[in-house]
Amino acid sequence: MTTTVDSEQGVFAGLPTPLYRASPSRLSTWETCPRQYRMKYLDRPTPPTRRPRAHTSVGLATHNALRDWWDLPCGERTPRAGATLLRQAWIEVGFRDIEQSARWRTRVAGEVERYLGGVDPERQPLGVERTVSMKTAVLALSGRVDRLDERGGELVVVDYKTSRRAPNQDDARTSLPLAMYAASAWTMFRRRCVRVELHHIPTGTVAGHTHTGESLRRQLGYADSIAGDTRAADRDFALVGVESTWFAPRPSPLCMWCDYRAACPEGQRVGPEKSSWAALEIDEPGSDPAGLYEGDGDGQGRSRAALGVGARRGEPEGRSGQDDLGGQPGGGVR
Repeated sequence: MTTTVDSEQGVFAGLPTPLYRASPSRLSTWETCPRQYRMKYLDRPTPPTRRPRAHTSVGLATHNALRDWWDLPCGERTPRAGATLLRQAWIEVGFRDIEQSARWRTRVAGEVERYLGGVDPERQPLGVERTVSMKTAVLALSGRVDRLDERGGELVVVDYKTSRRAPNQDDARTSLPLAMYAASAWTMFRRRCVRVELHHIPTGTVAGHTHTGESLRRQLGYADSIAGDTRAADRDFALVGVESTWFAPRPSPLCMWCDYRAACPEGQRVGPEKSSWAALEIDEPGSDPAGLYEGDGDGQGRSRAALGVGARRGEPEGRSGQDDLGGQPGGGVR
């Protein structure tokens, strides 16, 4: 008896195709630029990247301080304690000079202190930097939520933002990662989770959206469609390497910020590379177009390109007769 192996799938012929393992950031990178996706996730050795930028240092320090604040005893969770944690977590990387770093340390410490002035220290979140995961018919999704709140018997996904531009409700509504976090939390904890919020630390504003079960399913369907492309691209890369035609670059102003631009001639032709501190200089024309990049909790610059699904921008989604994610009662997506 002869057993054959499907060279494209890398599995025994006749067996089910394994679920595609991915995080929201992996899928979002593909949407932003397939060339960047290849260099970040597939090329080995990985092309060298530039040193971290100042806005990444700001974002990472802010996320770490807000995480550690919840580890303090309840009585010690004061706004001033949050500012102290920010100063302790500060990262001296990417700034123009030590003076610029010191100014921003003071500035961001004040922002964290003001933000925490509106947070109830006794309302312990269900999770802080909590990994959530779920499975669809195509994907095995996994991602990390900055904060998972429990309010009125339901769960709420909270994502911290440190960009100079404050996000709006459309950003929350169209965010594919937020929708995936909500669906994953619903599935894992068997508790309804449709509310997603972007908490902008510099201004203390909150941009939120309340999904429906239908809108979450649409977002998950969109994630499955992206995964179909990335799975095919991954297979082709395994066969022909960098000769694969799946990884054409998508030149845009983001190329001036890309960590991999040194290995991408097309990206270099877009324009000169932005300085490590350009995103902090909000008075510099084009320094941070529309707040496209900000520090992320995993230390990477994150694209804020909209991944709209379902209703068009500004169009109400409405509610259908069913407002759950299917599967067993309270069990979310299966």
